[in-house]
Amino acid sequence: MLRDLKYSLRLLGIGWKLARHDALFGLDAIGAPPLLLLLCRLVPKQRKKLRPGQRLSLALQALGPSFIKAGQALSTRADLIGDDIARDLTELQDDLPPFASSIARRTVEEQLGAPVDVLFRSFEEEAVAAASIAQVHFAVTQDGQDVAVKILRPGIEKAFARDIDLMYWLAALIERRLPQYKRLKPMAVVKTFADTIQVELDLRFEAAAAEELRANSKDDPDFYVPQVYWNFIAKRVLVTERIHGISAGDIEGLKAAGIDLHRTMEHAARAFFNQVFRDGFFHADMHPGNLFVLPDGRLAPVDFGIMGRIDHESQLILAQILWAFLQGDYLEVARLHREAGYIPPHVSIEQFAQAARAVGSPIMGKALNEISVGRLLGQLLSIAQTFEMEAQPHLLLLQKTMMTAEGVGRGLNPGINMWQLSEPLIRDWAAEHLSGPARVKSFAKEAVDTLRDAPRVLREAKQFLEQVQQQGVPLAPTAFQEAQAAEERRHKTLLRLGWGFLALLAIDIASRGLLVL
Repeated sequence: MLRDLKYSLRLLGIGWKLARHDALFGLDAIGAPPLLLLLCRLVPKQRKKLRPGQRLSLALQALGPSFIKAGQALSTRADLIGDDIARDLTELQDDLPPFASSIARRTVEEQLGAPVDVLFRSFEEEAVAAASIAQVHFAVTQDGQDVAVKILRPGIEKAFARDIDLMYWLAALIERRLPQYKRLKPMAVVKTFADTIQVELDLRFEAAAAEELRANSKDDPDFYVPQVYWNFIAKRVLVTERIHGISAGDIEGLKAAGIDLHRTMEHAARAFFNQVFRDGFFHADMHPGNLFVLPDGRLAPVDFGIMGRIDHESQLILAQILWAFLQGDYLEVARLHREAGYIPPHVSIEQFAQAARAVGSPIMGKALNEISVGRLLGQLLSIAQTFEMEAQPHLLLLQKTMMTAEGVGRGLNPGINMWQLSEPLIRDWAAEHLSGPARVKSFAKEAVDTLRDAPRVLREAKQFLEQVQQQGVPLAPTAFQEAQAAEERRHKTLLRLGWGFLALLAIDIASRGLLVL
């Protein structure tokens, strides 16, 4: 009861700030009490000619760090808030006043166990960047290395814990009052957000992410990831190599420095493609403020708190879906969604194909530079949600990253988009991974994996049946179904072994044929 009262009062304060920024549609959407809406509508508004998403961005910034991060997370959920608002939220600025340098120095000393003057030859008192979770100071190590020191805000863990508790309460309220939104799993959305924040609040995880991205791209001539200094890493402190470059968003500065913008866009397209399709591990927050152009033209990212992963199977499915969509083969789009398990078996393939056509028809015949692939993926995810698709966090994060990357590209050259520049890379990747021999190899790998798993499956089935026999209990319908499923798995295993053998033969034949060609 007291908790409900406390959070109702907080919700009133949130409503006030939303109303001040004329962003009250956020409360309308969750079915807030009519009296609350009436009170909020009486609040004097800051009249600005802004789009709804821009007004919501300003309101979230006024509400504080947790809501800024929540807004950034919501930017991946076009299915919940619509394409236009999601697009505006991708530009939400995570920019707050810095905390005192004395607190920054004390944090560094407590975390690293030595005075700042011992750790560094120099340490700049003024922060160069201050965001919702941390701020950055430039420094020079005792051996002369220019570094960037990232330090968590004081008390940030408690602030996020309090706000996330509110979000859980609100999500439960939505599920209770608005059952039509239950399929969107508000509680699960909050949990995903909470898990992401927990990772961001431990800078050791960010250091590991930066190190992995650096290792992946060490041989890429046009993409440079700063070095991590592990001797200076702690839960609340992260020290990386300082990047001396120009922000990718500073177009005039890039031109003045003689940087070739078209070449920079090519580098950005190649870097994005390599991260997603070559490595399956990508920087998921590469907006212009986190991407710099070095004097030699290489791109260098910073801030590795938000990273995404996509496995090989999802890469293949996603590539095939987008290709089928751009070819206008909507039945294939629907079939691939079913095959990937993105839509349940009872959904009509034909109806889903019709919905996909409604998304695809407006872009058919357009030049590639007029198509936003990020927005296209968002619309596909949106219609899949309509057909009871469960949220796919990796695809939602990828879609947001695509939108951000496209925004960087538009800033560098509005007349072309990154997908045109990526076309040769996409074509080569498709030839390697979607060709006949590649599919045979993939099938053979699946057969080998099944062979490796077969003893465990058979052992579990045997143990289950033995337990039932020893207890002398007749098989109930559910138990019978489990036993039957185990037997079916055994048959499938044997069948796949046979197919695997044939696949290996096919690989051999295909490779010989390719060698002849």
